[in-house]
Amino acid sequence: MQTIISPLQPLISFFKQYGNISDGFIKKLEQECSFVTVRKNKHILSPIDSNAALYFVTSGIVRGFIKDEGKDITTWFSFGNEIIGAIRHPHENPGHSVEYLHALEECELIRIPYTLIDFLYTTFPETNLIGRKLLALQYHEASERSILARIPTAGGRYERLQKNMNHNLNSIPLRYLASFLGMRVETLSRIRTKSHMNDKQKLSHA
Repeated sequence: MQTIISPLQPLISFFKQYGNISDGFIKKLEQECSFVTVRKNKHILSPIDSNAALYFVTSGIVRGFIKDEGKDITTWFSFGNEIIGAIRHPHENPGHSVEYLHALEECELIRIPYTLIDFLYTTFPETNLIGRKLLALQYHEASERSILARIPTAGGRYERLQKNMNHNLNSIPLRYLASFLGMRVETLSRIRTKSHMNDKQKLSHA
């Protein structure tokens, strides 16, 4: 007998990393989630949109950012296989977020409405365990970003990011990476050039 694979398998597999999920849980995901394709350099979400859902990134790179006096300030990056969303107070009704979600590449996403999340929490006990583990991971990532922002030197911030980031920083446009690190593009360019030279020297002496 042929096994039927759910189109939501990437999201289902993601949840299964953090706990067992029931058939009813999966069925509800299949009923309520939807698929979204966003072209490169387009917004997945902006302040003019209702902030009523989270997104699971199946492919592509996403940038979160805010605007202050017309200037973009990058707050985070996602390289896929994770759930993302814009800033939202947990006790308020869905409104309009100050945050933008920006596709740096063409992105494939699964939209997860907040109404579905609320239903899963009240109906399926496994949601509480999975949610607690995901919140712990997000708290850790937020703490890392907080530490990164407080490192006084530009070189120190870049070194810490390079050490902790599990993805290729070269896949992020320089201006967005500089914004995230709180430095000028020219400064980041000098730091990266110096870092590459040091890496070459280490290899030559290995």
